[in-house]
This record gives sequence, C-alpha cells and structure tokens, in this order.
Amino acid sequence: MERSDSDKKRVLFLCTGNSCRSQMAEALTNHFLGDRWSAFSAGTAPAGYVHHLVVRALAEIGIHHQGESKSIERFKGQAFDVVITLCDDAAENCPFWLGQGERVHIGFPDPALATGRDSDRLDVYRQVCDDIRRRVLSYLREYEAAK
Repeated sequence: MERSDSDKKRVLFLCTGNSCRSQMAEALTNHFLGDRWSAFSAGTAPAGYVHHLVVRALAEIGIHHQGESKSIERFKGQAFDVVITLCDDAAENCPFWLGQGERVHIGFPDPALATGRDSDRLDVYRQVCDDIRRRVLSYLREYEAAK
C-alpha cells in the first residue's frame, strides 16, 4: 500500500552541480522506494542541466528521468528526514546542509570527470548508478527499519 506524500519520509541528495550523482540518487529512490520515500536533489552551484549520460544510464534500467538541476536555495526551510551528500572527496566542495534532517555522507566518484568516447563514459555512469542504487537504497532501507 502506497503512503500519501505526507506520510512518506523525505530525503534530499546534495552535490555541487546537481547534474549527475544527486540526479541518479533522486531518480533511483523515487523509482524503487517511492512508495515510502519522496526524494529531491539540489546543488550549491547547479549546472543548469542533467547530464545526458545520466538519462541514458537510468533509461537502461527502466527509469524515465526528466530531472532539473536545482539550487540548494530552493529547499531552504524545508524539513527532511535525511540529507545525503554524495561528493566523493572534499576537494569537490561538497555542500553542507544547515537545515533540518539527519546529515549523512555517502561518497561516489564524479562520472562527469570520465573521458573518452560516449560508450566508455557511459560505462562509468552505469557503474556509479549501480553503486548509488546499491549503497544509497540500502542505507535508506536500514534508516527506515531503525525508525
């Protein structure tokens, strides 16, 4: 039975550009856990687009994602159960959330840094997408079971 939006837990995924990892995490969570979670994503310096290889990697696993690169400012004052930062290393200026919500860091490499042909780069996006699916969804399930 699907919960109403007001009964669902809320998660915010943060990255710098909100064009790759946070978009994947938002789409994966809403697709696989959308009956219990409402997922959102944002960045401190939004790129203004969702990377086309994110869209392709998600489409390959049956997720149609028409995300929007959003600023963290859009979510100021909103309450979240969990806020997850996804930047792999601090040098990427991973955002810090000052609002309500348990803060967690689950880092992943930035697939946008992959080089080569689109097919080679798509492999990197697939791997990051698979890792996000495994680690983030597992964390959210464990969080839910503990609450």
